Amino acid sequence: MQKKPKAHKGRAKADVSKIINTLNELYPDPKTELIFETPFQLLVATILSAQTTDKQVNRITKRLFRDYSTPADIAQLMPEQLEEYIKSCGLYRNKTKNIIETSRILVQKFNSAVPDSFEELISLPGVGRKTANVVLANAFGKEAIAVDTHVFRVANRLGLANSNTPERTEEDLKKVITPGLWNKAHHWLIFHGRSTCRAVNPKCSDCSLKEYCKYEKFLN
Repeated sequence: MQKKPKAHKGRAKADVSKIINTLNELYPDPKTELIFETPFQLLVATILSAQTTDKQVNRITKRLFRDYSTPADIAQLMPEQLEEYIKSCGLYRNKTKNIIETSRILVQKFNSAVPDSFEELISLPGVGRKTANVVLANAFGKEAIAVDTHVFRVANRLGLANSNTPERTEEDLKKVITPGLWNKAHHWLIFHGRSTCRAVNPKCSDCSLKEYCKYEKFLN
């Protein structure tokens, strides 16, 4: 079992710029891999994505949104009806409850529209900081950094953050990355985490950022 990297100090601005430039070269024009047509569809897809791959979510939502694509559609479903669509997804019973309740709240309180404020989004069942930030960034084009497991891992390994919680990692990233790049940075770190900087057996020898990585230095 690999040890966790030791705590380390924040990155110098010059290093942050080099890391960002490298990520931009590796993953140009990054965007979410979740397939959606409306803010509501992205909200549902993001709720479903917890402990489930984007590919699996896209398979689920392709069928689900064909039959039920709006808050009003899903608000009237019984739990067992929605479960039939999403049962191949992790934690599907809890997600079913949250998606139906969120749909009902959207219909009753927001005239079936997904709110575009962070505070209102996190008031919805099943919507935490990560989900709210994903929706704000990808559905509404607002600057946000959503911290999932990949972003948390890669940001702390590279020294862009030095935190032990997703919320503090988000705060650290916002301090060192220019606001106009927050949305892209979220995707850059996700893609790098999936392709190279993996949780188990990271491909350090193939990593273009290994000179900046405290984790790689710790392993060696």
